[in-house]
Amino acid sequence: MAAANTNNSARPPMGPGGGPRGMQGPGGKPKNTKESVLRVFSYIRNDVPLLAVVLCCVLINTACSLLGSYMLRPIINDLAENAKKYMAAESTSVAEKILTDGLAALMQGILFMLAVYAFGVICSYLQSRIMVTVSQRALRNMRNELFGKMQRLPIRFFDTNNHGDLMSRYTNDLDAVGEMLNNTIPHLISAVITLVGTLSLMVYTSPILSLVTIVAVPLLSTVGATIAKRSRSFYSQQQAAIGAINGYVEEAVTGQKVIKVFCHEEKTIEEFNELNEDLKNKQIRASFVGGIMGPVMGNLSQISYSLTALVGGILCALGKFDIGGLSIFVNYSKQFARPINEVSMQMHTVFSALAGAERVFKMMDEAPEEPDVANAKDPEKIEGNVKLTNVTFGYNPEKKILKNISLYAKPGQKIAFVGSTGAGKTTVTNLLNRFYDIQEGEITIDGINIRDYKRDFLRQNIAMVLQDTHLFTGTVRENIRYGRLDATDEEVEAAAKVASAHSFIMRLENGYDTMLEGDGANLSQGQRQLLNIARAAISKAPILVLDEATSSVDTRTERHIEHGMDRLMKNRTTFVIAHRLSTVRNSNAIMVLEQGNIIERGTHDELLAMGGRYYELYTGVKELD
Repeated sequence: MAAANTNNSARPPMGPGGGPRGMQGPGGKPKNTKESVLRVFSYIRNDVPLLAVVLCCVLINTACSLLGSYMLRPIINDLAENAKKYMAAESTSVAEKILTDGLAALMQGILFMLAVYAFGVICSYLQSRIMVTVSQRALRNMRNELFGKMQRLPIRFFDTNNHGDLMSRYTNDLDAVGEMLNNTIPHLISAVITLVGTLSLMVYTSPILSLVTIVAVPLLSTVGATIAKRSRSFYSQQQAAIGAINGYVEEAVTGQKVIKVFCHEEKTIEEFNELNEDLKNKQIRASFVGGIMGPVMGNLSQISYSLTALVGGILCALGKFDIGGLSIFVNYSKQFARPINEVSMQMHTVFSALAGAERVFKMMDEAPEEPDVANAKDPEKIEGNVKLTNVTFGYNPEKKILKNISLYAKPGQKIAFVGSTGAGKTTVTNLLNRFYDIQEGEITIDGINIRDYKRDFLRQNIAMVLQDTHLFTGTVRENIRYGRLDATDEEVEAAAKVASAHSFIMRLENGYDTMLEGDGANLSQGQRQLLNIARAAISKAPILVLDEATSSVDTRTERHIEHGMDRLMKNRTTFVIAHRLSTVRNSNAIMVLEQGNIIERGTHDELLAMGGRYYELYTGVKELD
């Protein structure tokens, strides 16, 4: 329902589809990583019992993995001992018994290991299943909060931010957060537990070899932290670049007609290639720095693994360590480095998610529309007496769009605004709805300052038909009823007849039950506008704003709806903005705006008699700028 800013100089840079390119999202590393982490986890605090179950599953799964590995020690030692006994057997029968007992013990050990690992697999499955539920529930809550906040943001926010970039926060950024909650966090917890458990078993198995392995930890930690620090910055830049390219694609898709009409295909491709190249470079840097973590940490751990195996082999040769202990220790040595590698590898996902979360929270933290004043008025009805007194306003406070504007309108009157593009015509209607608040002066309805009304009540009493049509996915009937949700089917059809839309609706395949998709792409531009007019007609709002409402309707259709519009405007205070001056001839008063000032006012005949700017516009003596 946003009205466009009519002051070209106040608009943000424009994209290929005509939409504001605005801000592309933050670059660099997250400004407050700790705060982002705490806010993300606040969305799963209600699932603490489930998280406790997940933690238990992770503990059991890790314990099963460590226990299964440790069980190799007695199995290998028993095999070695039985091999010695078998070689030293004095008879064939004794040798066969040793062999049989050894195989039985081996099978028993293997079966026990399988049972332990199977139990761990079950716990791993439960952990994954529960975390999927928890993470998706958290994402649902975040999306709900983000969308709810979006509905409370002022129009200025949407006029100055890239729409595609805002949509990217619902998809790419929240998907990254979901990946972190669903997979990364459990893996990190498991890695930490594995690290502690492995270290404990290593110390228990051989304190000497444990020291050899632990010597490499500072080196691994230092290298990992250095790479992670660089990775965090690059992944944040990558998320911002994704938002930028999504915004450009959205503008290019919605603006295809404009692009083709002005033959800007090559220029659009060129601009897209620049954004795509920027995204590629940032993804290469982020992926390279994040991906190099694994190989670097893996090679460093292999050095530690080789050194441990060498020292352990010497101890076995000297008879100070058993073969089974060496077998599981070298396995633990490799397993000890694996959690560190996993933590390092998962950090790129964490940084990507935190960068996305920060962009989401930045939108959530945007200042909403100012709350209603204390004891805001919500009367049963308003009559529609509108008065502007010395109103001064600028979208940018340093550049005024309206300068000391004063006018009044009574119920049943039709007030028209004409003038050059950028003169401030649409701005007046933006101020009536409090899409923006004035800097100076006063706007009253029925003698009450509009700031003293509840904002929802104010907007419920102002029906608007904008130049840019917008229809929602749903039936024709539902789109008309959008103007008043409690309207009956009979009232919907009556409103369509007022707007001269009934005849074309009945020619549709399913009449009023015809489904509209893609902003009514299966209708002509004029038909879409007629539905918007019908939507305003069904509203009982006493104030009506028509912002170039018939600009998309051909002259013949315009004549058809003139009588209906007269019925629609009866007993309503109507403001009309039009470049087609034939539509404002019967207005009670016509305001001619130029550079934010009302330079002429009067009826059609009075203004023609003056021979001023309106006369020039109407007669074509001087073309409209």
